Amino acid sequence: MSDMDHLCFDPTKIDKIRDLLERGVTVYPYTFERRDTVRNIKERFSTIGHEKSAEEVSTAGRIYIVREHGKTLFADMGDSDGRIQLYLRKNDLGEEQFDLFRQYVDAGDIIGVVGHAFRTKMGELTIWVDRFELLAKSICPLPEKFHGLKNVETRYRQRYIDLIMNEESRETFRTRSRIISLLRQFLFERDYLEFETPTLQPVYGGANARPFTTHHNALDQKLYLRIAPELYLKRLVVGGFEKVFEIAKNFRNEDIDTNHNPEFSMVEIYEAYRDYNDMMDLTEEILSFLAEKVCKSAIVPFAGHDLDLSRPWRRLTMEEAVREYAGIDVRAMSLEELRAFGLAHCVEGCESAATPGEYLVLFFEHFGEKNLIQPTFVYDFPVENSPLAKKHRTKEGMTERFELFIAGMEMANGFSELNDPLDQKARLELQDARRRKGDLEAQMIDYDFINALGYGMPPTGGVGIGIDRLVMLLTGKDSIKEVLLFPQMKTAVPGQNGDKTEESDGEE
Repeated sequence: MSDMDHLCFDPTKIDKIRDLLERGVTVYPYTFERRDTVRNIKERFSTIGHEKSAEEVSTAGRIYIVREHGKTLFADMGDSDGRIQLYLRKNDLGEEQFDLFRQYVDAGDIIGVVGHAFRTKMGELTIWVDRFELLAKSICPLPEKFHGLKNVETRYRQRYIDLIMNEESRETFRTRSRIISLLRQFLFERDYLEFETPTLQPVYGGANARPFTTHHNALDQKLYLRIAPELYLKRLVVGGFEKVFEIAKNFRNEDIDTNHNPEFSMVEIYEAYRDYNDMMDLTEEILSFLAEKVCKSAIVPFAGHDLDLSRPWRRLTMEEAVREYAGIDVRAMSLEELRAFGLAHCVEGCESAATPGEYLVLFFEHFGEKNLIQPTFVYDFPVENSPLAKKHRTKEGMTERFELFIAGMEMANGFSELNDPLDQKARLELQDARRRKGDLEAQMIDYDFINALGYGMPPTGGVGIGIDRLVMLLTGKDSIKEVLLFPQMKTAVPGQNGDKTEESDGEE
């Protein structure tokens, strides 16, 4: 297999480059004086008629379509702001330049043009080109112009083609950028400080998840890609920063599906002297604020539902959710009855559950989550699956923890943060014992973190919000791959699935 098997170069386009170089044309110049964008031109000349503008325009972009009409050419050119039509005449350009464009400029090429704006008889705003310059010759063919790029796998693997061809995709990622900017704005205006914590960590923690491992050669030490920034942000609260957040890339060695990618983004927020009730309020405020700013409405359409993000949102305990959706009261049943109920309903994991709390979580995940369509906080989790949350102030065996569900997806997870170093040590020791027995998602003991708590952390509320799922929600996309520029996928092998660009509407 040669390296060309991995490439989509068109030999005829490469031949054109050779011809241009022989003609003394610079195929890949270093710069171009672009004074206008497509948006600028459309705004400035929105009322222009059929006469050419007195004012000259200078812009650049990618060619999408070229249409020849004898001694004139029409072309569609686009930049990040949109597309505009070009009009080229042999009488204006001269025969040599006109023929150069006609013979050597193809869809996919990037050019710069200088000319004047006018409106055609068909009413389309157009640039009457006086001169042009080839800025980058494309040697890979674009998808067929009338259908665009529809093959889902190609769109994900070669996102750059998707962005070239599909305005909807570009708009999705513009919106993603805006959501993150607005999120920062919201937190900055409330005096939160943004910090960056280590991505490579000697001890992973902050969530129950299987980590990715690596090795640092100079230190001769195993390191882990972080699964959460939580334990480092809490160290900052110990150090005296009372309102902190981080927009973090996390890495979890888990399944890939419509809601999960092994590399994902989230924001974690911590505030001293607050608890999980305050963090539920904060989460409501953030998502309602973003919905109004991005969607211009508290009603957000998603996956066939009209989701109402106006406050307040529904809140119910995990026990209430299981009573409502499974029809049982876990506290009123014996372990034998719980196990029999779980087996009868094919609840995954019930064979190994050993406590009422473990059954409660399994039954909620099986019966409850999928039914939580409108925004719903589920709170008061068992201590067994909440090693970093404070014990509940009134309920034995429970913790002050919540999760937010929208459209059946977990969107946020928050606690009254555990700040008792002795309790934290004991719970992480139980986690580590489970890990040593083969639980790949159990947490390690982070003695330095426990030591930090030993210096005193004030009562603190914390919450983590999944940014990728938040973007899914606010853009109406039902797959996480639609909102990740470069989602993780199995490497394509030439000649097998994944290296084609044929049009298809099918999922992978």
